[in-house]
Amino acid sequence: MNLYTTELRRIFKRRLTRIMLVLLVLGLGGIAIAFTANSHKVGPAQVAAAEARAEAEYQQQVKYHEESVRACEAAKAAGAGTDRYPPDCGREWTPTRDNFQAEWFMPYQFDFRDEFGNFIAIFAGIMALFGFVVGASYVGAEWHSGGMMNLLLWRPKRLTVLFTKLGALLSTVLGLSLVLGALWTAAFWLIGRFDGVTGKLTSGVWQSFALSGLRAVGLVLAVAAIAFGLASLGRHTAMALGVAVGVTVVSEIGIRTVMAIIGTPFGDRYVLSTYALAWFSKEWKLFDYNACNFQQGQCAPGELVLTWQDSGLVFGVGTAVVLAAAIWAMRSRDVT
Repeated sequence: MNLYTTELRRIFKRRLTRIMLVLLVLGLGGIAIAFTANSHKVGPAQVAAAEARAEAEYQQQVKYHEESVRACEAAKAAGAGTDRYPPDCGREWTPTRDNFQAEWFMPYQFDFRDEFGNFIAIFAGIMALFGFVVGASYVGAEWHSGGMMNLLLWRPKRLTVLFTKLGALLSTVLGLSLVLGALWTAAFWLIGRFDGVTGKLTSGVWQSFALSGLRAVGLVLAVAAIAFGLASLGRHTAMALGVAVGVTVVSEIGIRTVMAIIGTPFGDRYVLSTYALAWFSKEWKLFDYNACNFQQGQCAPGELVLTWQDSGLVFGVGTAVVLAAAIWAMRSRDVT
């Protein structure tokens, strides 16, 4: 019997995998449905309604202003509390029609070209959570239940077993990411087509989406591999979950707090979420307002640019270190 095929079947037969898959589909579908319900095609009727509302708001504010001026003049005429009012009772602050733009009252309209990049990042975050939970529980449960030891009696080559399990996990996550990613893209294109606008979709725009999608899939696979490595290293699912919580707390709270206290320039460069932002945005700028270079009387803060290549190096090294530790533990430690 082929070990890889067996492991693929084992992944999908696990109850947690099925539950997480259902939650994944429901979550992604719920987001798409929510945006379908909240996005509205803007036509002449919507523009006219927005113009009418802007005009109504303007007239209402003019009325309030006139009442305020009359109250001020009446108070001054009575000689009561004149120091509470400006000399001209605020006549120069009369509202103008330009202060009330119709765009403020337009219904939300989803723009596929301008907004879909953000939804690629959302998709990656949800898929990464799925990959982490499934990856950690998949190998963690094998160790905890004794299934790994029984399997090694049948296939005594430890690293072959470990890499086959990892390959089955990553191919599963990759396949789901590609299928659901294609459906995710189609869903939001349809939202733009029928309930919003798609914008001008040139080959360059689609290429940019494709590259963002590749970076998203790469991050999802890295997260799944790290979860697998940590659970294998600790021989328990809780090991991966504990490390994830610990790293999040230390990185997002501890490091930020310490860097702020000691005044380290560009302290956020030591925080993992900064590299996640740079990964999806292609680059992320950090500013140091304590190092102002005054140009034309204005503060020009120090600037540090982190690129997606920097993020790739950080995530790549982290993944390699965790997997190397898992391999070392698999080769060196007693599996009984």
